[in-house]
Amino acid sequence: MVREAAKRAAINMPIQGTEADLMKIAMLKVEKQLQAENLGEQILQVHDSIIVECLVANAEKVSQLLKAAMESVHQLPVKLQVDVSVGKTWGEL
Repeated sequence: MVREAAKRAAINMPIQGTEADLMKIAMLKVEKQLQAENLGEQILQVHDSIIVECLVANAEKVSQLLKAAMESVHQLPVKLQVDVSVGKTWGEL
């Protein structure tokens, strides 16, 4: 049982490590664009999500920025797909 758990961890580690690296690159890219256009502020990253606080008037533009930045973070053999949602509170997402 211990050996099988170690095998699963060894197989999963490169996947999770790569995802973590892609998320960090995406966060830097998003932050640079948000600051350049003064659209909002990243406030939190949870697993594979970036939470941004912005004015309601900027929500659509920020949504498009996030989707474009995260989907194009790196050229991979598979296409990355990003879903974006908007809400006044985290509970609305």
